Amino acid sequence: MARPGKVRLGDLLVQQKLISQDQLKFGLEQQKRSGRKLGRVLVDNAFVTEENISEALAKQLNIPYINLKYYHINIEKVRMLPENQARRFRAIVLEERNGMLLIGMADPTDLSAFDEITRIVKRDIDIAVVTEGQLLESIDRGYRRTDEITGLARELSEDIGDTYVDFGALTDAVGMEEAPVVKLLQTMFDDASQIRASDIHIEPQEGRVVIRFRIDGVLHLQTEADSKIAPALVLRLKLMSGLDISEKRLPQDGRFHVRVRDQGVDVRIATCPTQNGESVVMRLLRQDGGMIGLDKLGMPPEMLKRFREIIRRSNGMILVTGPTGSGKTTTLYSALAEINTLEQKIITVEDPVEYRLPGINQVQVNEKIDLTFSRVLRSALRQDPDVILVGEMRDAETAQIGLRAAMTGHLVFSTLHTRDAAGTLFRLVDMGTPRFMVASSVQAVLAQRLLRRVCESCSEAHLPSPQEGEWLKTEGVPPEQWGGLLHGRGCSHCNGTGYHGREGVYEMLEMNREMVEAAAHDDVSHFMQVARQHMLGKTIMDHAMKEMKQGRTTVAEVMRISNQVED
Repeated sequence: MARPGKVRLGDLLVQQKLISQDQLKFGLEQQKRSGRKLGRVLVDNAFVTEENISEALAKQLNIPYINLKYYHINIEKVRMLPENQARRFRAIVLEERNGMLLIGMADPTDLSAFDEITRIVKRDIDIAVVTEGQLLESIDRGYRRTDEITGLARELSEDIGDTYVDFGALTDAVGMEEAPVVKLLQTMFDDASQIRASDIHIEPQEGRVVIRFRIDGVLHLQTEADSKIAPALVLRLKLMSGLDISEKRLPQDGRFHVRVRDQGVDVRIATCPTQNGESVVMRLLRQDGGMIGLDKLGMPPEMLKRFREIIRRSNGMILVTGPTGSGKTTTLYSALAEINTLEQKIITVEDPVEYRLPGINQVQVNEKIDLTFSRVLRSALRQDPDVILVGEMRDAETAQIGLRAAMTGHLVFSTLHTRDAAGTLFRLVDMGTPRFMVASSVQAVLAQRLLRRVCESCSEAHLPSPQEGEWLKTEGVPPEQWGGLLHGRGCSHCNGTGYHGREGVYEMLEMNREMVEAAAHDDVSHFMQVARQHMLGKTIMDHAMKEMKQGRTTVAEVMRISNQVED
């Protein structure tokens, strides 16, 4: 095709009535001040969307606009353009058509990029317009590091050979960044970041070491390699996190900070001795990703409204409950971020500190030096706080100090590992906390789980299996209501899993006068009866079933949740 012509984006958007002259003028002033592209300035100020800009360019240049969300990329074709150039020119090879390559570009008017891409791929090219956000996501998926990781692992294995190498000597000395073990770890972090992995597991087995990534709560195999490389990886990671490299018999915990693709990542590391060597699990906490707002967590609108009102009270305890990995910390930090103002003094007591929030005093518990939850909490109360977050109510002493603080004019947030909202109050009583203290201090209990979302790019109608069908019937969903059920077929967007991302499902028990009176008495059955009455139609399962019927999650995911919350 002919080289595209130059287009003045601002004039084009005004001409197509997507923005006003005033908005263009404002955008040009911002562009001049910040040096950013005009399109990015207009999108960031919510004057237009990326889709609006791409469709306007496509219309003006008479070329197609492709929505990459529903486009299944061909990895072989994508890699015809090296990754560095793909990111630099904001371009991706999509497919071959009539002997020409179809290239998706975020800015099809970039003439120098057009010429350079033509030179690199040594083919005639056609252009389609794509949005920059979707393009960058597609580049992340298209240039996965799996082959590179396998190759580096093999290189490291050959480098080690059959002789002992002192990898403890691998420090940050000049030239060490080229050592195979360092390159392998950096590539592993890059790949994990590209596919939104939350954890990296390095597990030595007999004769091999298995590396797995946890994505959307489920582990996926990344690669397998010779078991010889496991000690090298573990030693390097111990050095990075300041752990004792000579201690291989006891579990150790630590943390370190890395930069992955220009983004800061805090890594929490835990080692554990196994029969075949030390196993390592790393939790990746992205610091530049921004805190998720409460309105993005997926709470039903009515519950969100009430929760926002409760977290603005001046005293009382708010508990978030659920199993490990159910998103409790994210919910609590979203609440803290919302009430974090100059007028509030907020102190958190955590083990470990997972997110770092500006303007908040965060304290890390350290059991080794007797810096326990209860001890830090007592000290925190002498710091004149308005709001306190206690990472977890682990024992009766911590629970009682937290509840007393809630009674004496502080707002206290904390978590507990219980199955549902109603059972949480009795868990506190079982821990030895006086019943009157629980009844008078707790303001609300939020119970939650995380459901995997159906991948929008490959979702399709789903006919339940016989087992799923029987379960649906017992849950009151007859066959005539199965029409809207979906599942993901598996595609390049979701790494073949059929799921992409997760969302929370919630239930909230608010302590009104009737609930307080019921909780203050010994009759557990009466309290549960009152609690169920208040939760009618608003339980975790009700929320999960609604998400399933609306096609946002699958029957299998809701069945998994039901096993966690029902008897």
